[in-house]
Amino acid sequence: MPSLPLDDENLPLFTVGQVSEMLEIQQAFLRRLDEFRVVRPSRSAGGQRRYTRNEITIVQYVVELAGEGLTLAAIRRVLELEARVKDLEDERAQLRAALAERDQQLGLRRSRW
Repeated sequence: MPSLPLDDENLPLFTVGQVSEMLEIQQAFLRRLDEFRVVRPSRSAGGQRRYTRNEITIVQYVVELAGEGLTLAAIRRVLELEARVKDLEDERAQLRAALAERDQQLGLRRSRW
């Protein structure tokens, strides 16, 4: 069975109006998020913003942070730092796996001596 477009969480399907209605926020707020490079939606051929499901989740999080009093510049920095932490955690996991593999190979070599 072929997958539906809604199954792809990275497909830009939702308009500013749809996201605004879903999250009960002002369309102007969504435009400001784009202006401040907090969430950068894709553009349709006609130049209209289109949001993915992933971006909508980020907007929900941004609304929470804004509700806690953070500025859009601070929110953008929080998102950047969280992405960096995730990258570093992924890198650490890869290095640990490589070390475990190396240790296993060294262990096998030692048993042959």
